[in-house]
Amino acid sequence: MTYTPEEPARDADEVRRRHRANQAAWDEGALRYTEGVAAGIERLRAGRSSVHPVERAALGDLAPWCERAVHLQCASGQDTLSLLLEGAREVVGVDISGRHVDNARAKARALDLPATFHRCDVLDTPAELDGTADLVYTGQGALCWIHDIRAWAGAVARLLRPGGRVMVFDTHPASWLFDPEASTPVWAGVDYFAHAERSSGWTAQYIGDVVEEPSVKHERLWTIADVVQALVDSGLALTRLEERPDEFWNAFPSLGDEVRRKLPMTFLLTAERR
Repeated sequence: MTYTPEEPARDADEVRRRHRANQAAWDEGALRYTEGVAAGIERLRAGRSSVHPVERAALGDLAPWCERAVHLQCASGQDTLSLLLEGAREVVGVDISGRHVDNARAKARALDLPATFHRCDVLDTPAELDGTADLVYTGQGALCWIHDIRAWAGAVARLLRPGGRVMVFDTHPASWLFDPEASTPVWAGVDYFAHAERSSGWTAQYIGDVVEEPSVKHERLWTIADVVQALVDSGLALTRLEERPDEFWNAFPSLGDEVRRKLPMTFLLTAERR
């Protein structure tokens, strides 16, 4: 896979262009997820949640307080539907990929679960959902696909009811600084404060070889300060911020466990609409 550095999106038209490119790439990537729909249904039927232990510790039991959870960038819905196992009474998923949404709906239908899924850019999440979410959940590895973090934060804020909270558990932006193939931490030449990149397709490690000519996808590094300030400027109050060595996928396969435990792999934050 070839990464080519590019300038961050400078206007709304460029943001939308990159999001549309990512939609095409994720429609291709979702083909691999479709192969796991049946297995995903069986895991849910068996009560096996895919919510990460770090997320579970931060959220606690959702049953006493979460009537509706809205999952932005929900992919094929495994984490979305797992929120029901964590105690949410109803879940709503939003994703830009039609194939991902079809997979998520198939899982919900098979198990007759209280779930609704919308196919759209998260910046266009339906207005009918405004002010209805006790929890806005973003899952793992989501923010890099967003090219306007302030617009994203605005969408989060309008979805939350008063007293509702958002939780983000995502890749620590500092991990972008290191070469993912090196056996020791080596600087990858990345500009931490102004970095975006485009790629010619998916790695075999992550998604496999699902198409002959994969679409170009665009990723964006957001600093923790970018994310926090966008939420604060949207009227939310930060309630928790953690930097952690915990992983949700093996981004550095050549690094030993001892080294990886000394690096910031993920961060977790929560914020509330007051």
